[in-house]
Amino acid sequence: MLKATSVKAALASSAPQDEILVNGWVRTRRDAKTFSFIELNDGSCLKNLQVIADAGLPNYAEIQHLTTGASVSITGSLVPSQGQGQKWELKAGELRVLGGADASYPLQKKGHTAEFLREISHLRPRSNLFGSVFRVRSRLAFAIHEFFQNRGFVYVHTPIITGSDCEGAGEMFRVTTLDLLNVPRTPEGAVDAAQDFFKRNTYLTVSGQLEAEAFACAFSKVYTFGPTFRAENSNTSRHANEFWMIEPEMAFTDLAGNMDVAEEFVKHLITDVRQHCAEDLELFSKFVDKSLLERLDFVVQRPFQRISYTEAVELLRTSGKTFEFPVEYGINLQSEHERFLTEQLFKCPVTVFNYPKEIKPFYMRLNDDDRTVTAMDVLVPGIGEIVGGSQREERLDVLLASMERHHLDPKDYGWYLDLRRYGTVPHAGFGLGFERMLMFVTGVGNIRDVIPFARTPGNAAF
Repeated sequence: MLKATSVKAALASSAPQDEILVNGWVRTRRDAKTFSFIELNDGSCLKNLQVIADAGLPNYAEIQHLTTGASVSITGSLVPSQGQGQKWELKAGELRVLGGADASYPLQKKGHTAEFLREISHLRPRSNLFGSVFRVRSRLAFAIHEFFQNRGFVYVHTPIITGSDCEGAGEMFRVTTLDLLNVPRTPEGAVDAAQDFFKRNTYLTVSGQLEAEAFACAFSKVYTFGPTFRAENSNTSRHANEFWMIEPEMAFTDLAGNMDVAEEFVKHLITDVRQHCAEDLELFSKFVDKSLLERLDFVVQRPFQRISYTEAVELLRTSGKTFEFPVEYGINLQSEHERFLTEQLFKCPVTVFNYPKEIKPFYMRLNDDDRTVTAMDVLVPGIGEIVGGSQREERLDVLLASMERHHLDPKDYGWYLDLRRYGTVPHAGFGLGFERMLMFVTGVGNIRDVIPFARTPGNAAF
């Protein structure tokens, strides 16, 4: 039985082939007097394979009714193309129609807005733009594993259901099997979590960091890569309620070492996509962001600027620019502040470190000044924050004081405190938002357009 050849492999063939089998979906069909041209795509690459279907084929009448979106299986010979723009074309010997597409098929040969395509997320991967987006997404995921595996990191699957609020923000989705029409209550009137499935309050994870720390204290270098969830009622172009995070955790590593790995990681991902997704990136640079390739190369070729939070605030305050959110010491930097630093002031990625302890989570290591913690954020042009991390607090007494300051009950983190009781070591890690990175390397401006089926407030379709 003849094995199918992908469109990508057919177009890359080094020689003609007497017989090949290609499957795919019809992008367009146009008829001449004695044959039809069919543009075929199977998702393996951006380009289509031109198919010549001769009028002598026994089902030529059926072929003349093929419409955009129909699926076909074609056996024929791969021959040099007589047309411009392609090396090979397929001369059909047999064409079988697998599935027709009626006139209601929404992806016709015309421009479609991103908003419209979000409404048909189940079909948008068949469009040029989103086909490219999701091929890059696939390659980027591979490059992530490649980076860490080549450096001796162990891949850890951290739990999706958790009882720990890593960030302390409380924006977590509750996991429960309780009857919401008859919720059990304690004598005090509170929800009786002891009658729930896990006998306690549980949530969808916002981060695998705490569990990754446990494994880093056994394997030295680990990473997680999986879905995370935030019950944040935000409708910005940069936020989604379900997204993927990459979180390395490294024992025997301080803040400086953490920043080094983060910079190396970002550069590796850009370099890999530039090398392996050139065709798709060309599409983005032509139709999405004309400065994309220049910006990606700029980031790879230059070291990241590093400044303290205190320095960043002072530079913003004395910049002469009026921001929507006023800048003062002790606030979280907003997207407009981050983008000003990267796009206008330094014109390169910027790593900001040593933030005030009041605005960062409990687990970050307290500096000797007793005012700041060893936090770091990597900011990139066009996006803002793309990496957030810190050196973790390895001293038990200081961690307990931090938990008290953040109003956390040590009883809820007993296992986490054990890591400081039994062979504690300096350790650090960070989180990189997978979709934020995708937005950066594609130039796509809305996070909803780099997620196959986006989950945002009021939207859980598909």
